Amino acid sequence: MIDVLPEVEVEFDAEQVAEGTLTPLVTAEQLAKMPPPDGFTELVEGVIYQMPPAGHDHGERAGNMFLFVAQFVRQHKLGKVYAAETGFILKRNPDTVRAPDVAFVTAVRAAAQTRREGFFDGYPDLAVEVISPSETAEQIQAKVQDYLQAGTRLVWLVYPTTQTVTAYASLQNIRVYTIEDTLTGAEVLPDFSLPVRDIFA
Repeated sequence: MIDVLPEVEVEFDAEQVAEGTLTPLVTAEQLAKMPPPDGFTELVEGVIYQMPPAGHDHGERAGNMFLFVAQFVRQHKLGKVYAAETGFILKRNPDTVRAPDVAFVTAVRAAAQTRREGFFDGYPDLAVEVISPSETAEQIQAKVQDYLQAGTRLVWLVYPTTQTVTAYASLQNIRVYTIEDTLTGAEVLPDFSLPVRDIFA
């Protein structure tokens, strides 16, 4: 976690004020104005979390996923694909900003974003997260819940250590793809198919 810069005005959670445990809550707009950290940050219910830079294997898998998804989306003119560290505002009051490794947004929803600066105001239709060994099961589950509750229709969790992909259409509709399977885009990316082994090639 990183400290909130002193020149940035912050607000406090009412319950914490009543309990006498003051924790400054940061908004998405305040986060966007802060200097770039060494690594990248996410905002979870107003609290900043800082992550170290990703390892090279993580970066390679994320790059592969971006390439495969972006090529398909561009070929079929389905919308826009966003690279790692693009912030998506999933929740307000307090604010939550997640930064998936790869994200897809439909053409209609992408066109509705009138601001060129700042984070994407809303959820990605597809969120891809390459899971690092340091991430706990609790942290991973929290990410998935944040995406799905915000409206994300499909979440892919890419696990380099096991060479698998776990796909969430909901918290109840979960499928695990192994190295022998072919990943599909379901209703979010119709006709998209990708041999899982190509992600880890």
